[in-house]
Amino acid sequence: MKRFFQLLSVVLLALILPAPAVLAQSGGGTQLFLPIVNRPPDGPQLKWAYSGCFSSWCQTGWYSSPAVVNIDGDAQAEIIASTYDLFALDGVSGAEQWRYEDSPGGRTWPGIALANLSGDSAPEIVIAQGGGYVTALTTGGAVLWQQQLGSSELRSLMVTDLDGNSSSPEVVAGAARSGSSNTWVLNANGVTRSGWPQVNSTASGYAAGIYNTNAAAGNLNGDAALELIIPTDVHYILGLKPDGSALAANSSVYSGRGVWGLVGVWENYSVEERGWGECSLGSGRGENYRPNFAGSPATLADVNGDGSLEIIVVGNVYDCSYDNYPSRYLGPFIFNADRTRFNSGGYDWRSTPVDTGAPLNEDYNEIENVQPNPVVVDLDGDGNKEIIYPSYDGRMHAFWLDKTEHGSWPFDVAMPQGIEYASEPVVADLDNNGLAEVIFATWPEKGSGRSGHLVVLSAGGSLLYRVELPAARGADWSGGLAAPTLANVDLDADLEVVVSTVHAGVAVYDLPGSAGARILWQTGRGSYSRQGLAE
Repeated sequence: MKRFFQLLSVVLLALILPAPAVLAQSGGGTQLFLPIVNRPPDGPQLKWAYSGCFSSWCQTGWYSSPAVVNIDGDAQAEIIASTYDLFALDGVSGAEQWRYEDSPGGRTWPGIALANLSGDSAPEIVIAQGGGYVTALTTGGAVLWQQQLGSSELRSLMVTDLDGNSSSPEVVAGAARSGSSNTWVLNANGVTRSGWPQVNSTASGYAAGIYNTNAAAGNLNGDAALELIIPTDVHYILGLKPDGSALAANSSVYSGRGVWGLVGVWENYSVEERGWGECSLGSGRGENYRPNFAGSPATLADVNGDGSLEIIVVGNVYDCSYDNYPSRYLGPFIFNADRTRFNSGGYDWRSTPVDTGAPLNEDYNEIENVQPNPVVVDLDGDGNKEIIYPSYDGRMHAFWLDKTEHGSWPFDVAMPQGIEYASEPVVADLDNNGLAEVIFATWPEKGSGRSGHLVVLSAGGSLLYRVELPAARGADWSGGLAAPTLANVDLDADLEVVVSTVHAGVAVYDLPGSAGARILWQTGRGSYSRQGLAE
């Protein structure tokens, strides 16, 4: 009888108390289900994986986000992805539709761009690769044109209508080159425009290389044309117009430094206004702490709903008083169009969040480099936008305009087995309840024998789902360096998550119950134009 009442008590407690975390196996790995309010109905379910691979191995995937487009006019879309080869995959099955293997360019770093270059009814595919190659192809895989822009790897790519004349888009590419900042603007036919490339000069500003998808474009001054914002491998950010001329900075604040690229960035705004820091031991962090923007893309967004775009950049703040420039933290900055720091509506970003977390590991031989691509969206539906970015401290951060992280943010990506870093996230309100979910991939240390994960967080930064990504094929580690892509790739109404992995090809996950989802940030750099423009 005593045993009976013990069992009865257990049953009653199970009915009353919240359910504990439950581990379940599904498709590509283990899912963690937690008792969290407002969780989307079901977690990601593996649909297929290893597409784009060969029989026994997969090419290494890098930071290139895939695109989704209908290439043949049937009822469902195809996936375009690139590692070293470029390939098109059937969205339902993952079967290869075509592969472009003849590129001399090597690896593909920036996301696949889509735009109508030829003026017909179908978009073209644009990729930028190692060796300085930019290639435009039809959706059938035929080369439209190819240009070599020097010999350095191209890491920045966007395709957008810089002129604002709706005639044809322009292609913008940036090179990973330490000696100067090389940025090209090409016409839709692949011919370099007059006034380009732009390099380091006293006219446009101080700059060095572009080591990630740094460039962004948006309408900052109210005319028809878009302006280019390009962080570089120093503490300077270039601002350029479509014709290559420099974008003006506020002359009353930055006397004698009239353009964006001549105004350096420091942690301490008073040093920034003065225009120089001491950079010597004993002078204090106010003089010595400044950000490097080598891997820091710009994102453009109206953060407070006043109708004007702001510029958001996450910089690697380092101590310039030491010869080796030690990294201290990755911190967010918000600038106005005139290069001043954002200060409006009680939100003063002339001082920024500091000491957000020191790097766990910056040795690329052990773990690949995290890219702090800022995603700027309204997570909680209050009309202001939050700044979300992955950091080398092993966490995903989300800052509100009050310069604090709310709820459970930041989210610790690391696992008990070792370090994991996170990709740029994508964001969608999956169940359309007014609160957005944050979705990203992770990767582990090289040679660890482990796979990274596909992670879904609530708007408040709580873990909803963590699904192990497929194991490596022909290598000893795998994960997702690139931002996933949200799209409907099959014949049902729900969204899928498309993940380009390091050594497991392309994997696609169903998101059950997401038919009415509201997408806020679809793919790497926001959209298939890859211009870093928020919703």
